[in-house]
Amino acid sequence: MGFLEALILGIIQGLTEFLPVSSSGHLELAKELFGLDLEGDQSKLVTIVLHGATGLSTVVVYWKDIKDLVAGLFKFKWNWQAKYVVMIILSMIPVFLAYVFFKDFIDTFFEGQVILVGCMLLVTAVLLYITHRYSSGEGSMTKGRSIIVGISQAIAILPGISRSGSTIATSLLLGISKEKAARFSFLMVLPVIFGGMLIEAKDFVEEGGEERLNVMALIVGFVTAFVVGVVACKWMVAIVKKSKLSYFALYCLIVGVIAVAAGVWIA
Repeated sequence: MGFLEALILGIIQGLTEFLPVSSSGHLELAKELFGLDLEGDQSKLVTIVLHGATGLSTVVVYWKDIKDLVAGLFKFKWNWQAKYVVMIILSMIPVFLAYVFFKDFIDTFFEGQVILVGCMLLVTAVLLYITHRYSSGEGSMTKGRSIIVGISQAIAILPGISRSGSTIATSLLLGISKEKAARFSFLMVLPVIFGGMLIEAKDFVEEGGEERLNVMALIVGFVTAFVVGVVACKWMVAIVKKSKLSYFALYCLIVGVIAVAAGVWIA
């Protein structure tokens, strides 16, 4: 992977992590388009590192919320901050179980599965369209709802299923307000992203994979994804408030059809 490819992948990740179009799906399509010859572990590490960059973007955008949560926890009381953190932990359980029991199977999703990505983009398109047809409520996140949203996040491991799109859409369908849905969606993924990034990086280094990867190019991709991600995160919050998800449903439909057609043609 060269610097130009890393730059483009960083831009794609920065935009698509927050916009409801599936960052992992677009990264897999971009890798195929550029003909990047990355082995399964290498391909997944690129995806994890770029996700780490956009995770850092989320920290910057939601820094005040994160600071309030941490400050509240140190009061050692059962306050709203403690309840919110518990809901985030509950939302992580489905993803944790998926990685514990299906890790090897999940790894196969990141090996040029163009048709799979296309089909999952079509699923994302349908989900976004359905959400557009219903008005959101003014409810708040609860423990039960957080687990349901967490299941959506686990399903979004599939490249092509938008994590932000599926979790925000699920929250809106559960009657949660738009602003609260967006905030929880972006905060709930932080432990998953950073935890996964550390685990995958550790395994990759132990296996000597760093000798086969351009580390400087990876840094370029990381910085690019971070900068673009900050802008895209703020943009996505505004989009959710204005209920403009239908535009992305059409986009996912078009890209999904093209990906499936291209996958069939290549096969």
